[in-house]
Amino acid sequence: MPFNSLDYLLFLPAVYLVFYLAGDHARWGVLLAASFGFYAALKVPYLPAVLVLVAVITYFFGIWLHRAQAPGAKRRLLWGGVAANILVLVVMKYLPFLSENVRGITQLFSLEFQVPAVRALVAIGVSYYVFQAISYLIDIYFEIEEPEPHFGYFALYLSFFPKLLQGPIERAGDLLPQLKSPYRFDYDNMRYGMLLFAWGLVKKMIIADRLGIYADAVYNDVHAAGGLQLLLGTYAYAFQIFMDFSGYTDMALGTARLFNISLTRNFNSPYLATSVADFWRRWHISFSRWILDYIFKPLQMQWRDWRNWGTAAALVAAFLVSGIWHGASWGFVIWGGVHGLYMACSIFYKPYQKKIYQALGIQKSRYLKYWQMLVTFHLVCFAWVFFRVNSLSDALYICGFKFLSAGHRTGSLLVHGFDRGDLRLVLAGGAVVALGGWLSRHERALGCWNGSVVLRWGCYNALLLALIFLGVKSQGTFIYFNF
Repeated sequence: MPFNSLDYLLFLPAVYLVFYLAGDHARWGVLLAASFGFYAALKVPYLPAVLVLVAVITYFFGIWLHRAQAPGAKRRLLWGGVAANILVLVVMKYLPFLSENVRGITQLFSLEFQVPAVRALVAIGVSYYVFQAISYLIDIYFEIEEPEPHFGYFALYLSFFPKLLQGPIERAGDLLPQLKSPYRFDYDNMRYGMLLFAWGLVKKMIIADRLGIYADAVYNDVHAAGGLQLLLGTYAYAFQIFMDFSGYTDMALGTARLFNISLTRNFNSPYLATSVADFWRRWHISFSRWILDYIFKPLQMQWRDWRNWGTAAALVAAFLVSGIWHGASWGFVIWGGVHGLYMACSIFYKPYQKKIYQALGIQKSRYLKYWQMLVTFHLVCFAWVFFRVNSLSDALYICGFKFLSAGHRTGSLLVHGFDRGDLRLVLAGGAVVALGGWLSRHERALGCWNGSVVLRWGCYNALLLALIFLGVKSQGTFIYFNF
């Protein structure tokens, strides 16, 4: 049941109506039932069962961790709970990948042992709630949080439907208190949530899905494309994935706000970052915080005797985990490794950065920031190649001379179905999003959202008309549904 589907647009008001009519003592049950119904609507029978399994495992390990007194017992319980959750994730998501690579190794060394092929399982949303479950156990272990005694509230914390499939990855201390708070109708929350949801639809249907037409055409047949097409296809994908994922996040945050729940902001203009480290402070923020707190910092402390080399190694390891989390393929692993290398190199480059700028006489230049943004954007785009490609051979082809040269079939932006009409609609949609972002930052000055009724409803109607006349009519799948 994607957010951009008619089913969801019927499902959400029905859930809200039942939620509103129910008393505070029953509202958690309404949201929990809606969350499992939302997950079951994917029509993959074992997925709700896996969610229940993760919830039960984590709930009881959390209680046992809290009751344990001996440090050794607590450590064993922590690793037991983490291992159980990781096992669920591996079985659901990584068995085919592991089977294929082990089989390749046995064939390489001509071993008699045969590894059977494993059927791929659908793992939509599993990565998100497994990571959330692991953070819950770690926070209890370090006594940052206490275990939730009410299983219903805990299950809702893991499965709350707006963030179930693509996050944000919420911490228990942020979300659980909100789920327990008595509900009071708030007009401002309702209006803000609906506007945020509509913004997400604009990003998805007008920008991301239309950019996807060109990016998919180029990346699905890279050998037929020239250098310019490959470059434009990479740019198209960079903005497609941003608009797609941030659009989903806006819709998730907007949905949650209808219930007076504030989820974590997941994006902050990532393509305006002035370094790769700054990019990761702005992109998929809840996931970046998770990787920082639960992978990088422990490894950095473990390897602190190695000084900068230890920090660099911890960064590479953390981003390799990030790549593996995104999917069971070598493309994702390399994407994570590339970002890890970027970050590791910055550790050694940073002490010399100011000296280089001073030597070039640009340390006070007003254009330096724009140069840093341009370099960072292209470093990120290079890594996106490995994230998007269908195979490593395609990635090597794109990163070869074809990517840097005009090639023998450069073509134009009009090939592969990305015609002038598509281009106009992308530009129009981009203008709508840019205008909306500007208005949201200057709403008090302009009074568009809080001032004149005529002006306010004019903006609402413009948003609706943009969706009707500029949106791609087919329901494109959200990219991060695969993770």
